[in-house]
Amino acid sequence: MTRKNFTLDDSGFTIKASAAVATSAAGSVIATLGEGFVEGNMVIDVTGLDIDGNNEIYDIVLQLSPDALFGTAANIREKVALSLSASEVKRTDCYADDIIGRYIVPFNNLHAGTLYPYARIYTVVAGAGVGVGITYSARLCKR
Repeated sequence: MTRKNFTLDDSGFTIKASAAVATSAAGSVIATLGEGFVEGNMVIDVTGLDIDGNNEIYDIVLQLSPDALFGTAANIREKVALSLSASEVKRTDCYADDIIGRYIVPFNNLHAGTLYPYARIYTVVAGAGVGVGITYSARLCKR
């Protein structure tokens, strides 16, 4: 297995500490990206993935906002997402269960011509009888 290493910025770009998520929710950490154009990688380390029921889907979404508190839902933008699931409920013609490991998702803060200075993570949990859910951590790393 190839493991990519990244220099993590000490200014608060860990946007989710490792913990289980069993219901849909926004993360509590908001990263300040700044007023200019930013590009990087969202590095997601998945250490637990409950897909035993063969109907679980987990979407890990990086959201952007002009508002540091993400207070106005109409201003929130979904920039990039990683979908992990059981093979039986894949959204495409892929037919393989997802596994634990490191996932790297490139991103930037330009969306439809507007720069957004703030980012957070949102986890969508879907499926009947989700128990443990997904356990992961997420960081934003410079490119």
